[in-house]
Amino acid sequence: MCNKQRNWLLLIAFMTVLLITGCSGGGDQAKNETPAKKEEVAAPASAQSDNRIIAGTVVIADILDKLELDAIAVPETEKVLAKRFEGLPTIGNAMEPDMEIVKSLTPTDVLSVSTLQYDLQDKFEQLNIPVNFLNFQSVDAMIAEITQLGERYNRTAQAEDLVAGLEKNIEAVQTVAANKEGPRVLILLGIPGSYLVATENSYAGDLVKRAGGVNVMEGQEAEYLSSNTEYLHNSNPDIILRLSHGMPDEVVKMFDEEFKTNDIWKHFDAVKNGKVYDLEEELFGTTASLQVPQALGQLMEIFYR
Repeated sequence: MCNKQRNWLLLIAFMTVLLITGCSGGGDQAKNETPAKKEEVAAPASAQSDNRIIAGTVVIADILDKLELDAIAVPETEKVLAKRFEGLPTIGNAMEPDMEIVKSLTPTDVLSVSTLQYDLQDKFEQLNIPVNFLNFQSVDAMIAEITQLGERYNRTAQAEDLVAGLEKNIEAVQTVAANKEGPRVLILLGIPGSYLVATENSYAGDLVKRAGGVNVMEGQEAEYLSSNTEYLHNSNPDIILRLSHGMPDEVVKMFDEEFKTNDIWKHFDAVKNGKVYDLEEELFGTTASLQVPQALGQLMEIFYR
């Protein structure tokens, strides 16, 4: 198999796992994890309204809660969702929702994310289910979507408050970062058995840039690139950030083994100087979330402490 084919297969496999993990969320005890039985699905009486919204991902559920919007169903997740979503039926995994359940709930709008549009749009169209795919691939894109949701569902004031809070925290970080010399940063995104390099066009790359870091992969059009350790060494990063997705503990072990057995890593200044950091999956997903301020705060501590 040629390198080009191998890289494409690696990228496809990697993004599949990222979509599954990024949309299902992670967290504490299981709260909304059992899919509703098809014959018993029914929206709670309190959810009956002109808007019958299904939250297609955990991030969307979080945003709906901040906008004081109810939903009639949520994705299956281990994360503890807001109290307003307690007892709701689940639609299964965010990447592969149970379309029979979704259809039976007669939603006026299903809200999912643009990274799933290619896989899901045809299924929704075939069943004539209204769906909107929201763009959360950068901080600015998420903020724009929050504003539009506020306008669409008559929650303009709530959306303005949410956006203002996010922007205040983000601007505070960027003001501090603007007065500092940012480090050169290499971002690795891993799944069990493989990893890719995140460019400045990825969500993680967006966060690094806002915190004042310089992505060693700047100038690239793609969000993720296949790894070439010799090229990466020549890029001379001051800091290496490792993001683990899918099975975080296993991926961290994979990274540790890679850095231990692949001789080239010991020649990186970042490795020599102990500037290799494993980031928490909960804060550093592959799409934007309301945890942007916390993620930026962690990067500021890493970059400038």
